[in-house]
Amino acid sequence: MNSAISVTTLNTQIKSLLETTFINVYVEGEISNLTYHNSGHIYFSIKDENSTISCVMFKGNAKYLKFRLEVGQKIVINGTITVYTPRGNYQLLCNKIEPSGQGALALAYEQLKAKLQAKGYFETSIKKALPKYPKKIALVTSPTGAAIEDMKKVATHRWPLVELVLVPTLVQGEESKYDIVTSIKYAQTLDVDLIVVGRGGGSIEDLWAFNEEIVATAIFECNKPVISAVGHEIDFLISDFVADIRAATPSNAMEIALPDINEHRIYLDTLSSEFKTRLKNQLSSKQSLLDNMKNLFEQNSIKAKFTFIDEQIKLLKTNFDNYLKSLINTKQSGIDLLKSSFLSNHPDKKDLKGYAQVTIDNKITKLDELKPEDIIALQSPKTIVSCKVISVKKQ
Repeated sequence: MNSAISVTTLNTQIKSLLETTFINVYVEGEISNLTYHNSGHIYFSIKDENSTISCVMFKGNAKYLKFRLEVGQKIVINGTITVYTPRGNYQLLCNKIEPSGQGALALAYEQLKAKLQAKGYFETSIKKALPKYPKKIALVTSPTGAAIEDMKKVATHRWPLVELVLVPTLVQGEESKYDIVTSIKYAQTLDVDLIVVGRGGGSIEDLWAFNEEIVATAIFECNKPVISAVGHEIDFLISDFVADIRAATPSNAMEIALPDINEHRIYLDTLSSEFKTRLKNQLSSKQSLLDNMKNLFEQNSIKAKFTFIDEQIKLLKTNFDNYLKSLINTKQSGIDLLKSSFLSNHPDKKDLKGYAQVTIDNKITKLDELKPEDIIALQSPKTIVSCKVISVKKQ
């Protein structure tokens, strides 16, 4: 198990990651929560329909600002992501701010976007699905740009089984739109599973070829799935809307197009573990069933029945012996009791001075039952005296 790290360490690592990744970004949004501080710094937020990010422009850059910021104003910021470690907050550190306005290119972009949308170029229902495990991918991009190296690197790491086919293409300049169209048409004739059209980041002028109608039409009419991977994540080109899939960057295009081999390795390991577990459980279950059947067979075998009968006979014999012993003991106890009573009542035991047994006709009689003139006998173990009752006095 990995050891835990401190909050400070985590925030420091996040700070390092964000500040080295988002070094020079362009962000467009609407101003809110605006504060001009006495120090000369400007604090505010920018937002769109779904998100908000905190921003700061320090005095050193704020003094070059040509206009006053206002709440509700739409602007474009060039800046860097920075993290305030003690609180774990991140914000956009603004280097330059420009008002967001429609120039000639922006207007052309909106007009073409509306036109193509009306023609159905952006309909999601006609988008082609990407193959799950592409064997061969055509890359319509510059052979010398950073984009091709980034895509090769990601593809090699993510899914080494794929084959990349480079279609060298001019991706910047006035003639680039024609070369892009030619390359797309050529790529769809190849034995490839999908096509990636793109290039690295740049200015709107550098990326403008991917906002041309003939490029959009070539992508729309392509008979193979197309991924548009132009510029950075903040860049949205006409090609992004027409393509079957839009990738934030060329590297992201490879992440979208290719499965992750490590995930599949983990998945295969999981399947292997599940298979072993299920096999073990099945074998254990069958072994238990076999043991139960064996026990049941042994319990119902001739040998088991004879053993059971033999045990019953032994039990009966034991019970009989115990009963006979108990009966003898009971009778012996009765005899011993009679013997004890006999011995305790033996005439020899009753020869006490001053005591004699009164009988009439050899029958023991109580004194209070005697009447005058009765002839009685007074008897001890050794002597018998015949007497006549003279009187009876009761107390």
